[in-house]
Parts: sequence; structure tokens; C-alpha cells
Amino acid sequence: MRMTPEAVKEFEGYKAEAEKGDAKAQYNLGVCYDRGEGVAVDLEQAFSWFRKAAEQGFAIYQHRLGGCYYFGIGTAKDRVQAALWWRKAAEQGYGHAQFSLGGCYAGGEGVPKDHVQAVFWYRKSEEQGNHHAQTNLGYCYYFGYGVEKDFVQAVAWFRKAADQGDHHAQTRLGDCHFNGEGVAKDEIEAYAYYQLTDVMVEYEDDCSNVVILRNKMSPSQIAAGNKRTKELQKEIDKKRRERWKLSKSAGAGPRDPSGLPSGPAPQG
Repeated sequence: MRMTPEAVKEFEGYKAEAEKGDAKAQYNLGVCYDRGEGVAVDLEQAFSWFRKAAEQGFAIYQHRLGGCYYFGIGTAKDRVQAALWWRKAAEQGYGHAQFSLGGCYAGGEGVPKDHVQAVFWYRKSEEQGNHHAQTNLGYCYYFGYGVEKDFVQAVAWFRKAADQGDHHAQTRLGDCHFNGEGVAKDEIEAYAYYQLTDVMVEYEDDCSNVVILRNKMSPSQIAAGNKRTKELQKEIDKKRRERWKLSKSAGAGPRDPSGLPSGPAPQG
């Protein structure tokens, strides 16, 4: 919450333009109400202004409105309306909305469950580099959701997402190396991917995999695993810098401004 004179002035400026019908100002006004920037928090007002912005046809704002319906922010939860607004944005090519709509089809939320459609929208989103979509494509191939079960393809998609730092994908890639699914069984490589997740997040279910392996590995294997973790982290950091340079030179597409999760969580 921010109630400085500058924030209040900014809010008043957005309000004046929003009332004239400016979509960006309407969205920004919604953000002010959502976060308490220059005005008291009022989620119903935030939702109202997000809807006005979305109704003008901008995909980014449509995605935000879908998130409000999905999570019940400023309005009653309504998964049908969430899917409807995400579809509007997805059909305009907005990658975050394509991922969200894919999640709706995967879980049967607001639309009939349809894994083939889920894969279709995940692919659309993945083409724009969405690592959540890459992870979910990995799950689809791993479990045979909407596609033929294929561990090799699952590993390929998990690796693409893992290279972007996706924690779910790193853990699943560790599982594949540990079990020899889609790749040769390699406990050191499995340990390295589990350790990446251990380093980056504090989820007990991820960290426990490191502990299990550590208890059965020799000191030399653990040392090799730690070394490999550092190598993987350097590779991830290098690829992240390369993607940043590429996006900067090519002109990056719009980042999702919502501050909300893109939609249904990765499956698996």
C-alpha cells in the first residue's frame, strides 16, 4: 500500500484518463485499487476497471480479467468466465493466456476436459518461450495426456523448461535421470538437477529427493554431483543472458503485468 502525495497524484491522473475511456489508464487505475496505490484497496473497483480495459479488446488486460474470475479477486470465482476471457486473449496470440487456457482444458475448468486441446494451447504458448507450457508438455508426454506416451519427448520438454530455471521441470528431469526414463540412468545427473531445485526453492518435496540420494551416494559421487550442479547453473545463467540479449535486440513481447499466476498450476 502506498499513499504518498506522488501516488495520490498518479491515481488521480489515471482516474481522469480512465473516465475518458483510455484502456491503459483504466488498467492502471485497476492496479491502483488492487494494490492500494494512492487510494484505499478496493478489489471490486479494481475488477470493475480491469473489465472496462479488457472490453476494449487488449489481450494483456483480458488475461488479467480472466485471472480475476479464476481466483475470485473482486468478483465471485467463475471458471467459465475465466476460460472465456483467456480464450479471447489466447486467440490474439498472447502466450500467457494460451498457457492458462491449456490448463483449463487439462483440468476441465470452465471448459470440458480435453487433453488434445490442452496440448494444442501449450504448444502455442511454448512457441513464445513460456517455460510453464514447456513443463506441462513434458508432463503430457510423460503420462500420455493428449499425445502418445513418450519419455524421450518428455525429457526434451523438461530440459527446455529446466534450462529456463523452471523448478518443476528440474525436479522431473532429476526423476527421469534417476529412473532411467527417456535417458540413461544417471544418479549423479539426477542429484545435480535435484540439487538445483534444492538451491533455488525451499519445497520439502523437492529437497527430500536430494536427501534420499545423498544418503546412498559415496562422498566422491556427492562431490561429482555438486560439481555438476554448478556446471548446470552456469549453463542456465548463460542461456538466460543469451535470451535476454536476443529479446532486447529483437524487441521483447509484452510481459504479463498482472502479478497473478498465469492460471492452473503445472500438472503431474
